[in-house]
Amino acid sequence: MSNKDTFSRRHGLLPLKEKEITIREDAPRELRGFVQMAFYNLNKKPSDLRKITSRVLRTPPDNINWSEFPNIQSEVSQHLESCEWYVVYDIIEAIIEKLNPVEQEQFINEVNDHFVANGIGWKIVNGQIETRGDEVFETAVNNVVSVLEAGKLQTAKTEIREALNDLSRRPTPDITGAIQHSVACLECVIREFTGNKKSTLGDLMKKFPGVIPSPLDKAIENIWGFSSEKGRHLREGEAPEYLEAELVVEVTSAISTYLGKKLIHKYSSNQKVEIPF
Repeated sequence: MSNKDTFSRRHGLLPLKEKEITIREDAPRELRGFVQMAFYNLNKKPSDLRKITSRVLRTPPDNINWSEFPNIQSEVSQHLESCEWYVVYDIIEAIIEKLNPVEQEQFINEVNDHFVANGIGWKIVNGQIETRGDEVFETAVNNVVSVLEAGKLQTAKTEIREALNDLSRRPTPDITGAIQHSVACLECVIREFTGNKKSTLGDLMKKFPGVIPSPLDKAIENIWGFSSEKGRHLREGEAPEYLEAELVVEVTSAISTYLGKKLIHKYSSNQKVEIPF
């Protein structure tokens, strides 16, 4: 297949409908087969893919299989169909490493489209697979990264990226880590906003009650309390769920974006700041 966009893509007619995310800790049979299709669409051979799958699975190629079709193709299919779900995503990342930039773009676009169309909660970003949320979650996270970058709040930006990394861990996401890092992001932003570099988020809300308009400030106090119970001082049998961590990341991202924008506007009169909104 050519690396050029199809007719439907060029004219904005791509019938891609986002399906509700229902798949995270799984790699459905359809995905395992589609990975092969997308790879072969790049004019690659089964033996090219076997080199990758064999390396990821740490298993030597079967030397008895010497013909591309059907022998090597069947061997590759067996690799992908029999491996653990999270290894499929390892193979996807390994494939990307072996492609040139043009091939990478086509492969990534096709796989990401498959994720969206089939309700799979993953996405490829910069060659790596990360967690993917619904539209509201994605908007909140993308906005906060842009605003923190514009505001030169690098520590806060690092914390929110770590929260996403924790949600993206395979085979088991680090739920408590995601909660801790997302709250740390918000704490960094409020410290910068208030000029108080040492107080905790809970103390900052008491010392600076006007930072967030009332009664919205109660949301931050509740998030702080939730993170204390579910992120730092966890009790046996009360571990938070993935969706709870996702909610904390989403809400803290939105609040950090709000404060980050205010910081940028506050200093923009004294220095040139490129505002991404």
